[in-house]
Amino acid sequence: MKRHVSVVNKKREAGFMVALLIVSAQAAAGKTAIAVGVGRQLLGEGKKVGYLRPSVSEKPSDSSAGDAEFVGQALNLTEEVRLLSPSLAGGKPLADKARQAYIEISQNKDVVIIEGRCGITPDDADSKAACEIAEALKARVIVVENYVGGKSAPQHAASYLGFGENLLGFVLNKVPKRELKRVCEELTSRVSEAEMRILGALPEERALLAFTVGELAEQINGEMLNNGEESPALVESVMTGAMCVDSGLDYFGRKSNKVVVVRHDRPDMQMAALETATRCLVISGGGEPIDYVRFKAEEKNIPVIMTQHNTDTVIKDIESLLESTRFHQDKKLNKLAEVMQANLDFKAIYAGLGLAT
Repeated sequence: MKRHVSVVNKKREAGFMVALLIVSAQAAAGKTAIAVGVGRQLLGEGKKVGYLRPSVSEKPSDSSAGDAEFVGQALNLTEEVRLLSPSLAGGKPLADKARQAYIEISQNKDVVIIEGRCGITPDDADSKAACEIAEALKARVIVVENYVGGKSAPQHAASYLGFGENLLGFVLNKVPKRELKRVCEELTSRVSEAEMRILGALPEERALLAFTVGELAEQINGEMLNNGEESPALVESVMTGAMCVDSGLDYFGRKSNKVVVVRHDRPDMQMAALETATRCLVISGGGEPIDYVRFKAEEKNIPVIMTQHNTDTVIKDIESLLESTRFHQDKKLNKLAEVMQANLDFKAIYAGLGLAT
């Protein structure tokens, strides 16, 4: 590893740019958030940063283009989305197309952050493509995985072995706060010099998993009853109706920045929810709210969504949204910086990239 770092340092001294590839074998592991966090940290230290999210399919997905557009805005990039998220499929060999895409967006940059994906085995096409791209661009590689089932080691370690000495380290994401101390101690005691280096364990932050009212309405197939789709507010948690009116205010007051899901035949619970720090009210079961509830929601400027689904289905849909929400809101950037500053080993990352600190 030391030999590889010295080579990187020599390249930096000679004026070469550095490529950093961030990959995962898991969906929604947080690659985009970490790319933005590292990129903005580098920008803050005066580095010129580029970004590339290539696709090995014929046409990049809408989510890929959407991520690229958001990262471009977050990093103040001027390149068009088609250059930030190009397709590398077909025609020339993958390595040649990767180098060409890299050249087009790396002019006058100190560091180019590349976002990619691996398969769950080394033989998967995605794994082979990621290794080929890393080798073609001489990129250092950071692996990102979500914390799953109490396990602090990478779940798909074999998929990352092909990166060889290009592998810079591993980031464990979305660790429940109550588990963070134990996980960090476990990682520190278990990981040796010969194993994959741990670059950080990032705590699960509800603020980073938050979603917009518009995303919520789409997820639950709901009908917006006011102008809530334009609301910039982010939803961080979910609650359902309490058992009785007397406990409603106290119950709903336990959480803020929440969506409350209440059956259409419980206007008492709907009113109680509107008296607390509620971001959005969802009326389940297909019935419309009474006029007084509508009036109170308008008065409080709280979006109301009506859905045909029952409460249990809505809750499951919202939990799914919390697990897969994309990192596309500017409001999350400050919290992201705070979390990464406290929990990510930037010193090790900079050393691996050959960057002076």
